[in-house]
Amino acid sequence: MSELINNSQNRKELLKHMILQLHEGIAPEAIRARMVDLMARIPYAEVVEVEQELISEGLPEAEVLRLCDVHTDALKGHIDLAGMKIVPPGHPVDTFKQENKELTRVAGELDSLFSQAETAFADGEEAYLNKVKTLFNSLMDVDKHYRRKENLVFPFVEKHGITGPPKVMWGKHDETRDLLKNAIDALNMPGKLTPEMMEMKIEFFLKPAVKAIRDMIMKEEEILFPMTLDKLTDAEWYDVYRQTNEIGYCLYDPKIAWRPLGIEVEESTSAEEGTVNLPSGKFTSEELMALLNTLPIDITFVDRNDKVRYFSQGKERIFDRNRAILGRDVRMCHPPSSVHVVDQIVGDFKSGKADSAPFWIQMKGRFIHIEYFALRNEKGEYLGTVEMSQDLTEKRALAGDQRLLSYRKKEEDSIPEKTDQEMKKSYNIKTVLDARPLLAQGIHPLERVQQECAMLQPGEAYEIITPFPPAPMIDKMAAAGFETQSETSSDGLFHTLFIKR
Repeated sequence: MSELINNSQNRKELLKHMILQLHEGIAPEAIRARMVDLMARIPYAEVVEVEQELISEGLPEAEVLRLCDVHTDALKGHIDLAGMKIVPPGHPVDTFKQENKELTRVAGELDSLFSQAETAFADGEEAYLNKVKTLFNSLMDVDKHYRRKENLVFPFVEKHGITGPPKVMWGKHDETRDLLKNAIDALNMPGKLTPEMMEMKIEFFLKPAVKAIRDMIMKEEEILFPMTLDKLTDAEWYDVYRQTNEIGYCLYDPKIAWRPLGIEVEESTSAEEGTVNLPSGKFTSEELMALLNTLPIDITFVDRNDKVRYFSQGKERIFDRNRAILGRDVRMCHPPSSVHVVDQIVGDFKSGKADSAPFWIQMKGRFIHIEYFALRNEKGEYLGTVEMSQDLTEKRALAGDQRLLSYRKKEEDSIPEKTDQEMKKSYNIKTVLDARPLLAQGIHPLERVQQECAMLQPGEAYEIITPFPPAPMIDKMAAAGFETQSETSSDGLFHTLFIKR
C-alpha cells in the first residue's frame, strides 16, 4: 500500500476514486475515514489537479461543489505544504492571510459567546444579542476578501489553465454569503427572544456560517495560496496588488507597501489626469488631498449604493477609520443598536424627505458635533451621504472678539487633557446604576434616573451604564440643567454621567 500512496499518479487516482464514490452515494463518513487512513500527506497541487480532472472528465461543477466539503474536511491537516513559497509583508497573499487571522479571531469570540448563551441571557438579553450581531457584522466583511479572489486572483489562475477549482471555490463563497445572510436575518427576527430560541438560532444558523468561513480559510491556506504562489508571476501578483484598493480590505489594513524587485511598471496617471477640474477652479490630486486632510473636520463619504468610499485622514481624528471599511456597507460600520437610525437617515435622504441630520454628543469630556448631509447633483438626484464630525469644545467656549493676530499653540505646548478616569475622579459619583437588567425586562430607567438625580447636591454625579448610547435620556437631563458626559468602555458598554450644577 505504501508504494501506492507514495506514487503521485496513483495517489491522485485514489483521491479521485474516493470522490467518485461519494458521487455514487457511498456514506461520507466511511470515505472520510478511508481518506485520512490512506492519504497520509498529499501535495497541495494534486488536490487542485484532481478537481480539475474530475470536471474535465464530465463530473458537473455543481456535484464537485457538493462533495467539496467532505473531501477537503478529510484532507484538513493531511495536505503537504512543504516547499510553499514565503511571501514578504504587503504581498497580496500576506494580506489575505492577515485577514484570515482577523476572521479566525472573530470566529473565536463568537464561539465563546455561543458557549455562554444561557449564562449571558441572565445578565441581559439585549447586550448579549448586540455583541453577537456586532461580530457577525464584522464577518460580513469577508465579502471583500472573496471578491478580491474572484475578480483579481482567479482570472490569472484561469490564464494558467486552472479553470475548475476557481469555479468550485467561487460557489463555496456564495454558499458562505448565503449562510451569513441567513445568520443576520435570524439575529434580526422581531419578537421576544428566549434562551431556548437563541440556542436554536446558534445551532441552525450561526454555527454553520462560522464553520463555512473556517472551512474556506483552510482551503485557502492549504490549497489555493500555495498553488497560486507556484503559478502566478511577480508581475501578475503586482497587478493584483495595484487593484486591491478598488475593492478594499477585510478587517485588516496593510501598513507596508509592496513592490517586487525588477518589475517595471508604466505609470498610468499623467499630470493632467491627476488634476480635478471644477466649475470654479481646479486642484491637483495632491492639493485636494491636503485640503481635505487640513479641514478641522472628519469627513466620510458613502455612495448611492450605501458603500463607504472615502474618509479624510486629518491629524486630529475623532473616530477611528481605516481602509478596511472602504467598500463596506455603511450599516456594518455601526453598532446593531443604531442601525435603524442609519437606515432612516439614508432612506429619508434617498426619498428627498430630508437633506441633513445633526447630532451632538459628549465624548471623553469633549463636545462632538456630527452631521449627515445628502449629496445631490444639479438635477437633485441622490449621489450619496457625507458624514462630518467636528470637535466644537473650544469654539463653544469662545466669547467677545479676537481682532489681533494670534496663532494656535502647537500640540506639544498645550496643557495635556485629563484622561477619562481622571475626569471621572474629579466628580463625586454618588450612585451607579447598571441599567441592563431593567432594559432586559422592558423597563425604561428614565423615571428612576430623574428621581435619583433630583436628590443630588451641586457637584455630585450620577452614573448610568447602558449597552447603547442613551441619547433621549441625555437630552432630557441636559434640558433639566445637568451637565452630561458619555464614554465607551473597552467592553462596549456606555457609561454616562449626569452632574448636578
